[in-house]
Formats: sequence, structure tokens, C-alpha cells
Amino acid sequence: MQFRQQALSKLQSPEELDLPVRFARPQGRLVLAVTLAVVTAAAFWAFTGSVTSRLTAPGMLTRAEGSYLLQSPYAGQVTGVLAREGQLLAPGAPLLRVSTERGERTVSVVAGGRVTSLVARTGAVVTTGADVATVERVTNPDDPLVAMLYVPGDSGGTIPVGASVDLSVESVPREKFGVLRGRVQAVGRAPQSTAQIAGFLGDNRLADRFTRQGNPVAVLVRLERSSATASGYRWSVASGPPYAVDSPAPVTGAVRLADQRPVDWLLP
Repeated sequence: MQFRQQALSKLQSPEELDLPVRFARPQGRLVLAVTLAVVTAAAFWAFTGSVTSRLTAPGMLTRAEGSYLLQSPYAGQVTGVLAREGQLLAPGAPLLRVSTERGERTVSVVAGGRVTSLVARTGAVVTTGADVATVERVTNPDDPLVAMLYVPGDSGGTIPVGASVDLSVESVPREKFGVLRGRVQAVGRAPQSTAQIAGFLGDNRLADRFTRQGNPVAVLVRLERSSATASGYRWSVASGPPYAVDSPAPVTGAVRLADQRPVDWLLP
């Protein structure tokens, strides 16, 4: 009964309107001010800032016309190798001599270019259609190298022509000489099959490697030239390597995509 009487007397008493009301402690006001400042800064950055992203893809350093795989039209034993790796041959130049049942035959290159690999050796037995050499198509030895990157098929549309590209060359130590500088010159319109890639690179194993995750889109990268380096191309390290960079050579390219505002990720 005593507690009930106290409750009733409290209900009957007027409200204590003359007592001050404490809305928040000083520490609470500080936290609120900091939170508002952070939210305002984040909103400002979301609308006015930009985020840079990069797409990494494998590829090859090569000539713009690519390479082709030379196959023997004859079956027999190789009796002579008439060229060496690295040699520049004219169209129709002899490459091998093959002893067949009908006498000795000559295997010649189809299109002029530089022999980048020789599979056949003197004394080896070849069959009709066997791979004997890879020839890089070279019209003019002074033509610059290019990089051909193979990006996932669903990423080709995100790459703008003219985008900057950093190329890590497998044969050049990146920690010492940096990366090659380049720009996107062209982006393929459709994904390429294994046969298409092998036809351009002249290498079935590379084609299988680049299509392992699906048919990729080919991205042509033009290398930036420089007269201040031994290679003739621009590197992230001023001098670059003290030697020429040859092709074909495996590379990994980092393509800079178009800058985006953070708010674009939230808006449809």
C-alpha cells in the first residue's frame, strides 16, 4: 500500500517544468559533429571524386602482322637446314631440304619474315603437315613492335582506345628496368577462338593458354617510342634495359580504365 500511495501522489503533483533538461553531453556533441563531417566529406567525394581501376591481361610482344607456323608439305628425312633462327628470309626462300621417296625436296617459307623458332633439325624425320618452323611476318625490319593482349570477353567493352598501358616483359627484370609504356590502339569487336589466336601468333600452345578461361578479346597496344633508350621504347625507368627488346616475348599488360565517380556505382 505504501508504494501505491507514493505512485498516486506523484501522478497528482505538477510537472517539474523549472528543472533544466540535458539533451546531450559534450562528448556526445563532439561525436555527432565528427560523424556529420565524415558523412558530408564522403558525399562530396562520391559526387566529385574519381576512382582509377586497371585491368590486367596476358599477351605477347610481336610484330603487327603476327607470325605463322610453317609445316612440311613432304614426308621424309631432313638432310639440310638452310636458315638459322633470327634470320630474315624473303618470300619463297628455302628453309629445309627433305629426302623423300621421290627424291630431295625443298621446304620454303610461304611469306617473308624472320625465323623465330626452328623445330626441324638435320637428320630428323618429318611427316606431311609436321611443324618445322615459326616465322614472324616482317615487311620492314624497322617497323616497331606491338603488344597483343588477350582480355576476358566480357571486359573488352570497358577498354577505351587511347588508354595507357603498363607492360611487364617477362624477359626484362621489372624491379631494375621498370615496365614498357604503351597506349591502346584498337580493341577487337568479338572474342577470338583458339584457331584465330594460333593463326596470328603461330603457336598452338599459346593459343590454348590464352583461351583457357574462354574466348578472349584481342587488344592491340602501340608502344611509345623514345630515342633516349637502347630499346627505342619508353620505360617507367628513364634508361630502360641496356639492350634491345626482341619478339616474340610474353608480357602482362595493366590497362588503365576510364575514371569513375563513386556515386556511379550506386546509381543504376
